[in-house]
Amino acid sequence: MNRSLAGEVVRMALDTLRTNKMRSALTILGVVIGITAIVGMTSLIRGFDQSLRDSVKALGPSTIILTKLSIISISGGAEFSDLLRRPNLTADDAKAIEKLAPTIDIVDILLGSGLSQTTERMYYRGERTKQLSIIGATEQFAEARFAKVTLGRFFTQAENLHRRRVVVLGDTAYQGLFAKQGLDPVGKKVRIGAIEYTVIGVLEKAPSVGGFGNDQDDMVVIPETTHQVVFSTNARRRIPGQDSATIMIVPYAWATREDALADVEEIMRIRHGLKLDEPNDFDLATQDAILRVWDQISRATFLALIVISSIALMVGGIGVMAIMMISVTERTREIGVRKALGARRQEILFQFLSEAAVLTSIGGILGILCGSGIGLAVTLATGFPISLPWWSFAIGLGFSAGVGIFFGMVPAVRASRLDPIEALRHE
Repeated sequence: MNRSLAGEVVRMALDTLRTNKMRSALTILGVVIGITAIVGMTSLIRGFDQSLRDSVKALGPSTIILTKLSIISISGGAEFSDLLRRPNLTADDAKAIEKLAPTIDIVDILLGSGLSQTTERMYYRGERTKQLSIIGATEQFAEARFAKVTLGRFFTQAENLHRRRVVVLGDTAYQGLFAKQGLDPVGKKVRIGAIEYTVIGVLEKAPSVGGFGNDQDDMVVIPETTHQVVFSTNARRRIPGQDSATIMIVPYAWATREDALADVEEIMRIRHGLKLDEPNDFDLATQDAILRVWDQISRATFLALIVISSIALMVGGIGVMAIMMISVTERTREIGVRKALGARRQEILFQFLSEAAVLTSIGGILGILCGSGIGLAVTLATGFPISLPWWSFAIGLGFSAGVGIFFGMVPAVRASRLDPIEALRHE
């Protein structure tokens, strides 16, 4: 079929669709819903995926996170109630690892994070922040977290030992209390709850994960000894089974991560009195392990999305087939006239396939626009990150055109096989 004839067939297909606007609109509704789901959810999943990866990678490839429980044990099928019964991790565990593990360079203990999260508002003069995580840490926090101090300094070992009431701000607290007013926060007195602290530094803005209030900048850091006095000994804050520390561990540059993991595991098993046949009652998480678990979750989520979207596309495809079958019946005489004037079978086939493909491609374009609009609306409303790669548009358009060709094949073949004599007799 030459190019001019193909163009003429496509124009005839478009004319037919314009003639039956309502029927065409109802037919593509299922396709629009399916493609909207694919593009919209893909943009949100990919945006969250990238922000989470950036956040995890900020920890450093060699960093080991020792916790009472984590997503790794939960994803492995362990009962959450059993995980809560595990022994709590303490500052003594961190000291033992620092003293006994030959491959470990930096050990930092975090209080007030994870299940034991401590939150308070921070106040300065007439300004206040939203609820922030109050993290208790050692002087090695910045090194263990690969975080940079952009203003001032971090607290020292002496300040930690003497339980000084000093605080290093995350970016959220800095922006909310000082940056908007153009003030230098270093040396200023702020209040966390009812207690006054001196600001000594500000941390660099960290990568955020999604837009659900779990931003890593929504925290401030105080000495862990101060945190124990102010928060951990406060009876109203104790939650049975959840008052556990998180320990950040960085091996020496010359040590492999595997050797470091083995050293930490051995020390913790001895401290917890575990027998050889007993599983670990703690979690050791690394960047790679966290990303592997997330890969499993994201693949399962994306597969579920494809299945759900495919159902909507199938419904739309069945609608296309039904409408095209009706169209063939209504236009039987027209088909007979065209065949009598010399139209070949492949031209009739191409015309009806073109109508179906154009119909569903319009649905695909509308679905892409709707999906992109939903993603942008969610971002503007919540700050949730999105990603709109070109290939998601190509997949959406390809899927929609494919649905039209697949489900339009039966009506098109039926039209192309009509006998011209019988078709001309059709009323």
